[in-house]
Amino acid sequence: MIGGGSWGTALALTAWRAGRRVRLWAREEHVVDAVRATRRNPFLPSADIPDDVLVTNDMEEALAGADLAILVSPSQHLRAVARQAEPALAPDAPVVICSKGIERETGLLMGEVVAQVMPNREMAVLSGPTFAAEVAADMATGVTVAAAEDGFHDGHLAARVAVSLASESFRPYLSDDVRGVEIGGAAKNVIAIACGIAAGLGLGSNARAMVITRGLAEITALGLAIGARLETMAGLAGAGDLMLTCSSTQSRNFSYGQALGAGEEAVRRADGPVVEGAENAASVVALARKLRVPMPVCETVLAILDGAPVSASMKALMLADLHPEAVGAEHDWTTPHPARIEEEEERLSA
Repeated sequence: MIGGGSWGTALALTAWRAGRRVRLWAREEHVVDAVRATRRNPFLPSADIPDDVLVTNDMEEALAGADLAILVSPSQHLRAVARQAEPALAPDAPVVICSKGIERETGLLMGEVVAQVMPNREMAVLSGPTFAAEVAADMATGVTVAAAEDGFHDGHLAARVAVSLASESFRPYLSDDVRGVEIGGAAKNVIAIACGIAAGLGLGSNARAMVITRGLAEITALGLAIGARLETMAGLAGAGDLMLTCSSTQSRNFSYGQALGAGEEAVRRADGPVVEGAENAASVVALARKLRVPMPVCETVLAILDGAPVSASMKALMLADLHPEAVGAEHDWTTPHPARIEEEEERLSA
């Protein structure tokens, strides 16, 4: 398990419960020291880490003889971590990517990043609605494992990963739609910040439901534009992950947005957990603009992160042009929002 944050630790416990021999690599020395001393990770202090799970910040020690490497680093650090892991991993060992995002400098999905750094390796992605603390606590969880192979069978990489991690409480489903699974994980965190902002502003449950639903429409449109399948967007890695991360303060992205909406100073500490939605808002919007996919919720989050007024930005979403709801039909018909016209007329007459 390459990545010693809360999610990497939870997945290490998942693999251990499934009967696998597990090593956990953490970049931070203080994490390794803490686990060795207390068998607790400061990033996930609620979970005991068994003594036979080796924790190290030596990449070669972590990957020596490994049959599988699971990459669980923050999205913007994945390239560097994969580059470090590549020479230490056996040539025939596959990798599973659990990082969610789009690389800022290149606009590449995480699988495309790994393909550049670790060429000719079998590769799968794992995503879905997962709070690390609940997974670590052995609570019921479903995920999607995707690998780009035709026809499911015992040797399919997604099937091999699913069998390796499945337990009474951890249920993987299989997919061959890698791009669909990845785009759902990349964009949902941005929408979660929008939901948090709505909650911080006190806009109510109706507003949250609207943001989630329209956010899913945006993610679906972006997914279809890159060749993803509609059923993936409606599955665990799409709608499932979105609903979870938009509905609880356990979500760092939701909590961060809530602080923004409430006018608090939503500071991301350099040594604290990464807020992936804030890290990936610009790259998600850049991809959408490149593909000419309208994503007004994500655009609004990016504008707020860049300093736009929070309340006015969310109000502008409500007063945008009226148009059909169906994905892809936004430009079939539009008309200016009458409240916006009235507001503009009042402003001009003042």
